[in-house]
Amino acid sequence: MTYLSPSQIRSLAETSATAANYLDACDNGAKFVRLDPAYYQACARLLTSIFTVIDAADTFPDLLSQSPSARSTAESLEMEHHLRISRTGYYPRLAAILARASV
Repeated sequence: MTYLSPSQIRSLAETSATAANYLDACDNGAKFVRLDPAYYQACARLLTSIFTVIDAADTFPDLLSQSPSARSTAESLEMEHHLRISRTGYYPRLAAILARASV
């Protein structure tokens, strides 16, 4: 396991906040933010990548409380984790649908 230094965590926090702010601004229809679909997608991927490596709830609680995009990303990753562990246990209806669709 690799551990991050405090300066690396601060850098990831700043990067996460910047990405989340852009996503939130675009999602809220900000007039002074130019929507660039490629940049929007890159920010979403970056936020997902950072939250995959670091437990966002423990490391960035302020960001999650202030940013709907960050919160949504963290919740999506948590759901993905639950699905990977046990689709049948956590989401039995989804498991049944996926089983029917794969036939």
